[in-house]
Amino acid sequence: MQPRAAGPVTVAIFAMGGQGGGVLADWIVGVAERCGWHAQSTSVPGVAQRTGATTYYIEMAPADGAGRPVFSLMPVPGHVDVVVAAELIEAGRALQRGFVSAARTTLIASSHRAYAVQEKSAPGDGIVDSGKVLDAARTLSRRFLCFDMAALAEVHGGVISAALLGAVAGSRALPFDRARFEDEIRAGAVGVEASLAVFAAAHDAARRPAAAPRPPAVPPPRPPADAAAPVLQDLVDRIRRDFPVAAQAWLYEGVRRLVDYQDPPYAADYLDRMHALAQLDHDIGGAAHGFVLTVEAARHLAVALSYDDVIRVADLKTRAARFARVRSEVGAGADQVVHITEFMHPRIEELCGTLPAALGRRLEASSFLHRSLGRMIDRGRQVRTSSVPGFLLLHALAGLRRMRRATLRHAREIAHVERWLTLVRQCAGADYRLAVEVLKCRQLVKGYSDTHARGLSGFDRVTEAARRLADRPDAADWVRRLREAERRDPDGKALADTLATIATFARV
Repeated sequence: MQPRAAGPVTVAIFAMGGQGGGVLADWIVGVAERCGWHAQSTSVPGVAQRTGATTYYIEMAPADGAGRPVFSLMPVPGHVDVVVAAELIEAGRALQRGFVSAARTTLIASSHRAYAVQEKSAPGDGIVDSGKVLDAARTLSRRFLCFDMAALAEVHGGVISAALLGAVAGSRALPFDRARFEDEIRAGAVGVEASLAVFAAAHDAARRPAAAPRPPAVPPPRPPADAAAPVLQDLVDRIRRDFPVAAQAWLYEGVRRLVDYQDPPYAADYLDRMHALAQLDHDIGGAAHGFVLTVEAARHLAVALSYDDVIRVADLKTRAARFARVRSEVGAGADQVVHITEFMHPRIEELCGTLPAALGRRLEASSFLHRSLGRMIDRGRQVRTSSVPGFLLLHALAGLRRMRRATLRHAREIAHVERWLTLVRQCAGADYRLAVEVLKCRQLVKGYSDTHARGLSGFDRVTEAARRLADRPDAADWVRRLREAERRDPDGKALADTLATIATFARV
């Protein structure tokens, strides 16, 4: 540990539920007390990733015979010796809150990502730029240790809290020997061997000179591969034969997604729409642009056709792979029982959308039925999918995908997709860049329920503005600005301000 000003040694830990932040804090406090130090830990819970992780704060000081020191209950910005983050963006939150000081703080963070609710629900691509967090961490901390501790824990069959403890010990930021930390793990008498293995791997990684951490790489789309079934091979052969090479990997991913979502004929419909767009792209000189219109269409059309509905949600929640993933995440043994409770809040709109189109419209048109059924349906429910009744309920809903194309929701989604593609075709002949920007606008629509409705509203406002801007030479730039305004401000004020600016064009 480096020399520092007099006073307690301070440690702040930022960890989400299930990452063992409390266990890590207890281990550090235990080590300090076994070494004859006074130590105190406090915690302030967050709400999953809506308001951030739980913050655990530790203050400790050597016993000097002058009585017990008075410790603070909360960390003070700029006065924390060690900050530990169990996930990269939690390190970013610690930086934002001023807990990391270039003069004092050793920042230890796992480089893996667990995407926050805000990132998943934001219009468009809401994922925080990991590179900016890494740059800020290197600049604003006295010392920065960062590597994938979640991967180390998985490889050695342990938990990330043990990896974080190993990194703390390996950093030498605390004045305690490695053996003291290992003794504390043994004292817990739970998962000792696996935790010690994870601890040792992280300790050694922290001691080695490491390359500068980089943002997680996004894997490129896979090229078309031969399929096992003849009906799927026909789709792969169409991609290879009828489409430019630049778009083939994206089309392959789109087909895989839509076969999983619905069935091979539905994926064939996707390729029919894409073939018309690819032919248009070829006719208007798309080769000079790298066929970017076809590439963007392949990406966004596949997502638009695999919209989230009640059927899809039920399907995903009852898959064997999901049960296996949950068991793996909680570390359940083969002889242990895991119960899964789903918190669901269906609305009358979801019921109408799942019905055959004509019946759904009649139900929506009847204010009496809409009100009466709404009172019965529109409330929170807890469904235990690990029980037979709960599983069968969602499994039956998932089975409705055979009739999805007859539902009201599907009719509306397809009509909306066709209006969007019509606008793309209208723009493409006169302004290639504008057509590409209109295709990208589809990223504003995501999720289900209120999130989907909000995104659809923003998308409609942006594309309507695109129609009005079509005659301007800078139309593509303005549509991009509108899309970014809606993406960064879900409340809609930024979009409203940009639309107000565009409205002045007609008066100039």
